Amino acid sequence: MHLTTFLFPLTVNIVIISYFNKFYRTFNRKVVTVILLLITLSAIGLAAFYYKSISDLTAMDLSLQKKLSETNKELADLKNVDQVKINQNLNDEIKNINSGYKNSISAYEKITDLKAQKLDTSKLDPKYADVVRLLADKKYSSASAKLADLNTEIEKVTPKIVASAAPPAANAPQSNNPPGSGFSRQVVSVDGQNYTVDIVAADLNSTRVIVDTASDSDCRNNCPTLPLATYVSRSGAFAGINGSFFCPAEYPSCAGKTNSFDTLVMNKNKHYFNSDNNVYSTLPLAVFSAGSARFLGQTLSWGRDTGVDGVIANYPLLVSGNNIVFTESPNEPKFGGKGPRSFIANKGNMVYMGYVYSASMGESAKVMRAMGFENALNMDEGGSSALWYGGYKIGPGRNIPNAVLFVRR
Repeated sequence: MHLTTFLFPLTVNIVIISYFNKFYRTFNRKVVTVILLLITLSAIGLAAFYYKSISDLTAMDLSLQKKLSETNKELADLKNVDQVKINQNLNDEIKNINSGYKNSISAYEKITDLKAQKLDTSKLDPKYADVVRLLADKKYSSASAKLADLNTEIEKVTPKIVASAAPPAANAPQSNNPPGSGFSRQVVSVDGQNYTVDIVAADLNSTRVIVDTASDSDCRNNCPTLPLATYVSRSGAFAGINGSFFCPAEYPSCAGKTNSFDTLVMNKNKHYFNSDNNVYSTLPLAVFSAGSARFLGQTLSWGRDTGVDGVIANYPLLVSGNNIVFTESPNEPKFGGKGPRSFIANKGNMVYMGYVYSASMGESAKVMRAMGFENALNMDEGGSSALWYGGYKIGPGRNIPNAVLFVRR
């Protein structure tokens, strides 16, 4: 390439010389010779200039290629330096810590719920301690394996523990019909399975359904709580059940929002809680008035009427219009396990509260439908489970921020 560039001006010169050859014979030869010499020299100079330019560009290109090669090598070396490996290791460790923490907290909360019901977790506690020890020692693989074993054990043991704590059904009558009034412990048969049910019945014409709250206004953290029996006593109620889901202080995941609840509630003083909270506006709620009860699919369908007796939102809605509306979901693993399942329900102007024992949420919905309820809504449960009628039928469980009560009109 360089040689061609160098010869190009010389070729041009030869052509020029040939062109001027005829003038060479006519004009003064000395003058023509001088002109041709000057042209030749300029062509040689031009060729040298081009050659130097190309050489410079080539040298620059080689220099850039060398720099690029060196940069690529530095980048490759940088990827393998200890700092990058350290950062990757730190990322992996953070993932392991997050995963181990999240899963261990879930197991801890399950055990905490059992403890809140005064159930024996002595076989589970040492296994959980082993998981914590392994996490502290950064043995994440071993901790994960132990945690999987612990969760399996919890799933196996929980139904047995809950069943052993359930009220005896030996002397309970078997009937799928709810009581006409007052308290009943009965066995309801669904799909060949028997379920013990504690239930309180009342007529909405002679009974007010109210919600009592430990706080007088909205609370977001370190909220007050009370035992169910205290709510019953101070409101002059004859029956009561724990209210909406909330964030127990015993749960590590509830740090910064302990004992708070986010769903809509109108308490007995006609104060609406969480009116400005739209996060849970699509959850169902129950509204109780003189002689009637309404169960709505979404909280956003309800205004802020204070002319009713009580309003409480929770989930899931089990039965609506005599039909089962609850569907099992993998997003709510706690709903699939066996345990005491709470409910408030109605059939015409009759209102009911109670518990289905040793049932999944789906099984509880089937029991509600088998008893002929028009509507039924689930309340909080687990370690908060409590039902009161002349004394605790289940519970007392942990202290709670609100409760649903039956009060004489």
